[in-house]
Amino acid sequence: MSLASDAVAVRRGPLAVAGGLLAAIVVASAADTVLALLALAVGAPDDFQPLKAPSYIFLTALGIVAGAIGWAVVRKVSKDPQALVRRLVPTLVVVSFVPDFLLYGDGGATGVGALLLMHVSVAATAVVTYRRVMPLS
Repeated sequence: MSLASDAVAVRRGPLAVAGGLLAAIVVASAADTVLALLALAVGAPDDFQPLKAPSYIFLTALGIVAGAIGWAVVRKVSKDPQALVRRLVPTLVVVSFVPDFLLYGDGGATGVGALLLMHVSVAATAVVTYRRVMPLS
């Protein structure tokens, strides 16, 4: 095997990508469930809607799918997608925190803290999945 053939990116078919994204949604939703239950156990308000499964599972799925679209665009248009992703992912995660901070009055520190951890968990799960099913190089 030559170096040139080693450098060729492995492209996954649409079913592999869809399966990977579905797996990421399941794994990230499970992690979110653990975080939500822990937050509720340590004092987050029981009526804090973002810690209810329908809310966070829907937003987790939406985030993973939207992230996959962005990842595909970066892969296609960037001359150095690895460098762009290294800057873009943390920036977008921090920007995604803003709406959570606006919920402080309803969820308190515990509820909002759980939401922030959920964002990080979803992003980490998504990036690991994207790297496997949609490699950058």
